[in-house]
Amino acid sequence: MHLPSLIIDLALILIVAGITTILFKKIRQPLVLGYIVAGFLLSPFFPALPTVVDTHSIHVWSEIGIICLMFGLGLEFSFSKLINVGGTAVITSVTEVCGMFLFGFLAGHFLGWNNKDSILLGGMLSMSSTTIIIKAFEELNMMKEKFTKIVFGALVVEDIVGIFLMVIMSTAALGTGGSGWELASTIQRLMLYLVILLALGIFVIPTFLKSVRELMNDETMMIVSLGICFGMVLLFSYVGFSTALGSFVAGSILAGTIFAEKIEHLVKPIKDLFGAVFFISVGMLVDPAVLKSFAAPIVVITVTTIIGKLIFSSLGVLFAGQKLDTAVRSGSSLAQIGEFAFIIAALGTSLGLTSDFLYPVVVSVSVITTFTTPFLIKNSDNLYLLIKKAVPGKFLEKLDNRTPDDRVKQEKDQHWKLFLKKYFTDMVVRFAICLGILQVGMYIAEPFFERFMPRFEGQLLALFIVTLLMAPLLASLLYQRDKNFSILIIKNKSNRIILYAFLALRAILTASMITFTINKFLGVSVLWLFLPTFIFVILISRSDWLIGKYLEIETQFFANFNEKNLHETEHAKPDKTAETHHDWISEQLLVTEYIIGNGCKEIGLEIKSLGWGQKYRVNIIKVISEEKHINTPEASYKLRERDRIFLLGTADRTDVFEIAVTKMHENIERQNRVTLKDFILSEEKEPDENKLFCYAVPVESWQDFVGKNLKDSELRTELYSNLIGVQRGGYQIINPDVKFIIKNGDQIWLLGGYKMVRGLITGAYITAEKNILGDLL
Repeated sequence: MHLPSLIIDLALILIVAGITTILFKKIRQPLVLGYIVAGFLLSPFFPALPTVVDTHSIHVWSEIGIICLMFGLGLEFSFSKLINVGGTAVITSVTEVCGMFLFGFLAGHFLGWNNKDSILLGGMLSMSSTTIIIKAFEELNMMKEKFTKIVFGALVVEDIVGIFLMVIMSTAALGTGGSGWELASTIQRLMLYLVILLALGIFVIPTFLKSVRELMNDETMMIVSLGICFGMVLLFSYVGFSTALGSFVAGSILAGTIFAEKIEHLVKPIKDLFGAVFFISVGMLVDPAVLKSFAAPIVVITVTTIIGKLIFSSLGVLFAGQKLDTAVRSGSSLAQIGEFAFIIAALGTSLGLTSDFLYPVVVSVSVITTFTTPFLIKNSDNLYLLIKKAVPGKFLEKLDNRTPDDRVKQEKDQHWKLFLKKYFTDMVVRFAICLGILQVGMYIAEPFFERFMPRFEGQLLALFIVTLLMAPLLASLLYQRDKNFSILIIKNKSNRIILYAFLALRAILTASMITFTINKFLGVSVLWLFLPTFIFVILISRSDWLIGKYLEIETQFFANFNEKNLHETEHAKPDKTAETHHDWISEQLLVTEYIIGNGCKEIGLEIKSLGWGQKYRVNIIKVISEEKHINTPEASYKLRERDRIFLLGTADRTDVFEIAVTKMHENIERQNRVTLKDFILSEEKEPDENKLFCYAVPVESWQDFVGKNLKDSELRTELYSNLIGVQRGGYQIINPDVKFIIKNGDQIWLLGGYKMVRGLITGAYITAEKNILGDLL
């Protein structure tokens, strides 16, 4: 019987790889090196053993290997991890990457290489090896050391840089022969698609997995997760990205779900198999003749890698404010290149962006630095002592006495910085998604509709759908919720002109987006669109329904984004009782007491006319007037002299109100500020009619307020209560916006007095057997 050559090749690969990996395990070396050696033994350059015949199929398998490796890397990554790596890791990795790009580029030119090879060499040298570092830390029992957190954080950011480099490489390959403007336009378009695909992926995939959770066993979970991986690969390939980026993004999205560990466990054997084929295919390209002729470049690049990474990684840690010993230990750990460099080199070769010799040279450097890494980590303390002797004592003392916190305290005013950061981030992300929706409408929806109806009607229908999808995003841009905006206006009146100019800029850009969209579909002149666009902007800025829909989308997005972290936090609690389960709300909401003094201009004003809820997002939950307790006072209540008012809000919002009191509200004297839980406890000795209570109420479809926003829900007037928190799935929203829409399946937290308790029992929202002191206690 004749066996296909692929089966024969696979048998050879697995047998030889099995033997080499056992040997490398025995001598305590990374398995990656064993795979590379196995590949070399099966290559045409080692005639003593049979050679792989069907090289094309092995190449296809190695492509699948890259996809699986990047999928596995994404499963260990998660975007929430990037947010939590900290400033030290970011500064370290940015310093190292920039420095090694420069070192690699200069080393390439020193060796006489062209610009493309030199640039890509710099990119490959900036990538350290997660696999090798983890193995070294485990063997040296250093996983719990302080500096290892900095190293792993830097590796996360380096992975992002590596992904971005692959995007640039793919884009450069697509833009070959075009102008610089065309290349920049291609990069801009691809980055736009990346934002859209990430946002849609985070919004859709976790929601889908939760909806079919009960239908999936291990087998279906594995198939579905691999389907998501290869589906994302197809999408990214279609819009011009590399397959590696698509699989990485798929893994990163799944890494944020509660199924991440299970998926990682299920796909690990597949990742190991195809990953082994990839590294074996790397070894098959190692030509001893090429290595011999490039021995000098290999030595130069190896020395450049070790010395450059020691210098720039250590400098990065120092720039971040860490001590010299931490910097040296971190730099010693990052002084190598690894599997990511192979992937970049393989992609560069397949796209025709690099010379053929670069691939085996990079592999050789990686092999050498793999062996030197444990030695450098082990002797990092000795290296620190040598540097310490060489550094002047005063300079060393100055280095070791710095901390990141000191620099933060020295910064004068962060409010402008934070406002501008949020302003431009929100604007860029929302407009990017709107542009993506527009492109989908123009190139997919409109051609599809025109198959079944006249062209003009198809254009109108596509325009309607695109505008409907854009509207919540555009409405959210016109809805101001930033606390730094409020602080800046209150602190200095001169800030008002520029802040309102920023708001006007958003309105103008929103109008421009609407005008541009209509023009693209219908070709109508901009002059004719001025008035309708102006009316449309006013309508969406005043639409509670659109803002509510946006808040609903935002809540679902962040619930999916933080799903794994929320799940881990919930299951990490030793006690699942109500007392600990809802500390998130009782500890994060603060109650501040104020006394209305003589001559205060607020005396005689109704609560609704104060506008504190709208301006500062704080609520008056209690007034004590002439020793009479008024819980959840009505909007028509008029403040009196010597009234004691109790305001509820988050720390951020109460700080904003405190600034406002100091600047604008005279004769309002602040008394105490405590957490909500402590405030309720402090009323324990009061009669029941004087107390405030807090209850969790599950939202069910029969309740009147389902589907309504807080403003229209009438919870305050019908149940004499304030809605102070919502739990949707695992996601928690404290002190939600008045335009937040309540949905079936939510759990809402209501704060009110004895009237609220009676209303909840009468309306069958809670049972009479519940503890009258409230769920928080």
